[in-house]
Amino acid sequence: MAETKRKRPKTELSKTVERGLKRAYKVARKTARMHGTPLVIMKDGKMVLEKP
Repeated sequence: MAETKRKRPKTELSKTVERGLKRAYKVARKTARMHGTPLVIMKDGKMVLEKP
């Protein structure tokens, strides 16, 4: 029988870290768009260049 994973309640620290990462992504995306450079992201465990 497969066990179901229970989600842990988010702590204040993990909520803050998540907000910070989202903010950093937005800034990086904006900067890449301004300079015309691609973003490097992870998709399916591989590094991929993405145009903003």
